[in-house]
Amino acid sequence: MTSADLPDAAPTDTPTPFMRVIKSYVLRAGRMGPGQTRAFEQYGAKFLLPYQTSRLDTTSAFGRAAPLILEIGFGMGDATAKIAQTRPDDNFLCCEVHAPGVGALLKRCGEALISNIRIVQHDAVEVMDHMLGDNSLDGVHIFFPDPWHKSRHHKRRLIQSPFVHRLVQHIRPGGYLHLATDWQPYAEQMLDVLSAEPLLQNTAEGFAPKPDYRPLTKFENRGLKLGHGVWDLVFLRR
Repeated sequence: MTSADLPDAAPTDTPTPFMRVIKSYVLRAGRMGPGQTRAFEQYGAKFLLPYQTSRLDTTSAFGRAAPLILEIGFGMGDATAKIAQTRPDDNFLCCEVHAPGVGALLKRCGEALISNIRIVQHDAVEVMDHMLGDNSLDGVHIFFPDPWHKSRHHKRRLIQSPFVHRLVQHIRPGGYLHLATDWQPYAEQMLDVLSAEPLLQNTAEGFAPKPDYRPLTKFENRGLKLGHGVWDLVFLRR
C-alpha cells in the first residue's frame, strides 16, 4: 500500500527538494514467511534492481526495449503478477518498501517464470526523481493506496497535487495514469486532484470502467459481495 508523508516544512530560503516533502509509503511492521525469505535468496538476483541515484538503463535491466509501466506500492504483488502475465509485451518496474510483499512477488515471478517484472525495494518518489527521466514512462499504476480515513491524517494521502504534478513529468505524452481505490471520499479527492492537473486528461466522464487488465483481488471481490464500491480513474498525459 502507499501513502504520503507531508511533514511541516522548516523555514528555508531555497526550495525543498520534492523527494524530501513526499514519500510514497509509511513503514509498518511485517514478518516474512520462510517462502518469502527463500525467494530473496533464489530470485533476488534476477528480479531485484538496486536503488541508484543515476538514470536506469531499462533496456539492460529488462533485457529488451519495451513500453515501461511503473507500479507504486504493489502490496503482496498478486495483481501485479497477473497484469504482467496478461501484458507480456510491457515491462513493469514495481516499487515497494515492505519486505514481505517484495518476497511474495519475487516468489510469484520465480515460480511462474514471469520475465517482464523488475522490483526496486525503495521509495517510489526517489526512484522517480533519480532513476527515471522525464517522459520515460508509458503508464503508471497506483492501486488501493492507503486512504488514511481520519481527517487529521488526510495530509498523508499520496494522491495530492504536488505529487501528481511531479509524477506526470515522467509520463510521456499519450501515456496514462491509472488509480483505483475502494474508499469513496478518497476516490472523489483523486478525481479532483487529477482533473485539476493541466497535463492530464480524463478518459471518462468522471470515474472510468475497470480496465480488463486489472484483476479483481480476493479482498476486492469480498468487498463487492458486501456492497462496497471500487472506483477506477484513468487519465492520459497530454
